[in-house]
Amino acid sequence: MIAVIDYGMGNLSSVSNAVKRYTQDIRISSEPQDVKSCDKLILPGVGAFKDAYEEIVKRGLLSPVKEFIASGRPFLGICLGQQLLFDKSYEDGEHEGFGIIPGRVIAFDSAKGLKIPHMGWNRIRRTGALKKRDCPLLRGVDEDAYMYFVHSYYVDPVDKAVAATTTDYGVDFCSMLWKDNIYAMQFHPEKSQTQGLRIIENFVSM
Repeated sequence: MIAVIDYGMGNLSSVSNAVKRYTQDIRISSEPQDVKSCDKLILPGVGAFKDAYEEIVKRGLLSPVKEFIASGRPFLGICLGQQLLFDKSYEDGEHEGFGIIPGRVIAFDSAKGLKIPHMGWNRIRRTGALKKRDCPLLRGVDEDAYMYFVHSYYVDPVDKAVAATTTDYGVDFCSMLWKDNIYAMQFHPEKSQTQGLRIIENFVSM
């Protein structure tokens, strides 16, 4: 069973509908037990980092999510669901994250004349290391594929090698990461048409 975590801030319908193209064995849930017992876990999200973290803690989901990831089962984080994995975010102050991926979440530099939020279609580019070993979620995805983004902050991992793809928006930022059983991305694969749906299909079939 694939569990999609409901903490009151996720784009649940679009994510679940994308997954249902490939399996009906999916459950949207805010129950810690479902997080603990599922085979694969998806953490979607839109909104403010601090509010999301507090809701996850309030619902008793933080420890189950960490335990799930530590178990080695496949985990997918989307948008805010990627950012929450990091040590801290500087969105409207400084706020604690899950502390699973060392690094921080920082804002785009408006002084560079960028439109913020970064919204719309942009390319993802595989990193040099990933061209030598194929990331399972990128199998069948075009080189330099376009994906759909909506965000004002981006992740800055300490270990740059965790970046599976980067994207250029005034800065070359980590748009997707891969570390062991953890797959997470800043873009929305569920809104990225054929290329994004291939990522969802790859995750379901792992």
